[in-house]
Amino acid sequence: MTAPLIPSLSAHRRSEPLWVWSLPLVLFVLSAPLWLHWFEPAMFVAISALCAPVAAPVWTALSLLGNGWGVLAVTAPLLVLAPRLMWAWLCAAPFAIVFARTGKFFIESPRPAAVVDNAQMRIVGETLHNVSMPSGHTLTAFAVASALYFALPAARRARHWWLWVLAAGTGLSRIAVGAHWPGDVAVGASLGLLSGLLGNVLLARMGPQHCQPTRWSLRLVALLLAVTVYHLLSEALDFAENQPFQYLLAAVVVATLGVFVRQNFKYQKGL
Repeated sequence: MTAPLIPSLSAHRRSEPLWVWSLPLVLFVLSAPLWLHWFEPAMFVAISALCAPVAAPVWTALSLLGNGWGVLAVTAPLLVLAPRLMWAWLCAAPFAIVFARTGKFFIESPRPAAVVDNAQMRIVGETLHNVSMPSGHTLTAFAVASALYFALPAARRARHWWLWVLAAGTGLSRIAVGAHWPGDVAVGASLGLLSGLLGNVLLARMGPQHCQPTRWSLRLVALLLAVTVYHLLSEALDFAENQPFQYLLAAVVVATLGVFVRQNFKYQKGL
């Protein structure tokens, strides 16, 4: 029987120190000049210009890391390699959804394309004009990154610094494609970080049996990944430029599901 690469769920029933829980608030406060738009639209135009030399597919691919279906596809191998980490970000997802939907419902802020002369910025994909705060893609990316990071044993976290780089890249991509202000990204990052921490609170309350391939809960995750394959192959996620990446990710998900089915047979036979 194949053992998971990460210890069982119950092996990490710990709470993070207070200073870690303060990080989302610190980030939110320090970024106040951004979400108060003290330097806008000049800062947005400057960042957009700096990002312009980089090819659009780079930014659209990074944005894919903030799309729910995209994240499911990218993290699919965790289903068989480290199911505990898969659960970590799935536990954070409900908080991220609530924070993103609540913010967009109550804050009717215009997007850059509605304020800035479109000739001064690069717009990739659909031109968006409203419901800007917070950046949902950034929130999702930071929720996933923080959930995975804090689900790891403390001794192993330092080597996974790249999770934060990818999350930050996703946030930057939302400015680069003309979809969000820097303040939207900063707020999304702070709320995403909080979502990841809250997700780990839920993770600590889950029993280790949920990491076994034969459990209905993990099989439901596999079913969700099967639905992900459909979306990857049938539609462009946010940008048409992403379709080549989607086909590659679909192959990864299908391969993962194949291994998962094999794991089920092995567990059932007691091998």
